[in-house]
Amino acid sequence: MFEDEVLDAKRVIDEFLEQAPLSAGDLVAIGCSTSEIASKSIGSYSSAELGDAVFTAIYEALCAHGLYVAAQCCEHLNRALIMEEEAAKQYGYEIVNVVPMPKAGGSFATAAWKHMKKPVAVERIQAHAGIDIGDTLIGMHLKAVAVPVRIAHPSIGGAHIVCARTRPRYIGGERAHYCEEMV
Repeated sequence: MFEDEVLDAKRVIDEFLEQAPLSAGDLVAIGCSTSEIASKSIGSYSSAELGDAVFTAIYEALCAHGLYVAAQCCEHLNRALIMEEEAAKQYGYEIVNVVPMPKAGGSFATAAWKHMKKPVAVERIQAHAGIDIGDTLIGMHLKAVAVPVRIAHPSIGGAHIVCARTRPRYIGGERAHYCEEMV
């Protein structure tokens, strides 16, 4: 069940990782609407099974590259994020007390809570990159400066995909020179 969506998710991650210069230990924010994947309006068709299938595909692929995943909850939990406790502590994020459910947090975040080794919730992060599945508005969780990552196939099921990475801010004026590896 959901084979096409899982294949789409794996393809999105592969394309994203080809273009986003990430290092082991970096944090990737993922927002996902299973309603949008199912070609419904956001928040109207939550699917625990679809959340599990897509989360697992994405999580396994990103973990295989040594990356941490932060799964964004829906607006009912103020877009809190579910992540591994190890990552929250490493980055100094304050842990808050909430457990996502399909109708209060979303199916994708619920799947994160279910499948992560030691999940915790945090209210805000500054991720190195992000993937927005279904226009869930993850921008608030990215470091400045966000740079679009264009992928060839920007959809999972019926959901539109937007990807971004971040880079350090440019400082200085017209005489400044920059490190090309950081662009």
